[in-house]
Amino acid sequence: MSVVIGTDGLARCAWSGSAPEYNAYHDDEWGRPLRGDDALFERLSLEAFQSGLSWITILRKRPAFREAFAGFHIASVAAFGPADEQRLLADPGIVRNRMKIEATLHNARVALELEGGLSALLWSYAPDPAARPRPAALSEVPATSPESVAMAKALKKRGLRFVGPTTAYALMQATGMVDDHVAGCHRAAL
Repeated sequence: MSVVIGTDGLARCAWSGSAPEYNAYHDDEWGRPLRGDDALFERLSLEAFQSGLSWITILRKRPAFREAFAGFHIASVAAFGPADEQRLLADPGIVRNRMKIEATLHNARVALELEGGLSALLWSYAPDPAARPRPAALSEVPATSPESVAMAKALKKRGLRFVGPTTAYALMQATGMVDDHVAGCHRAAL
């Protein structure tokens, strides 16, 4: 099963049917092109926090993450110091993983110094949409792609952390760099 029919009668990618929050995320955000350094820093950070967890956990905690990380404003997060790190580790509203928190603060500092900005760097790895058809079924959706592998290598080369190929591909899906809405999904027709 690659699509589910919501209570509103709309067909959606099957993954969006497991929790009510997923419908709005699927319809309003996932797969829509997102640009801007701070916006993409937020998504990159949240994808890193998701590593090893379900996305619904991160989605439900996103308001608390935004508050704790100053709206993911890169310059603000880059200025966080040891007291901020301790505050984050004590915040029950977010995922309190020391390595992921440290990586987010470190990544903000790296992103702040990127020539051309984070958005331009990330989007430079987006494949040509005309060369990549939408998947016919969920089973055709990959966990990584050659582009996500290249993106992860480029990010790691620049010093970013928690940015493996799977995280990079999830970021590409979430921010519209790739369109993995399956055939039959009402979003696939847009």
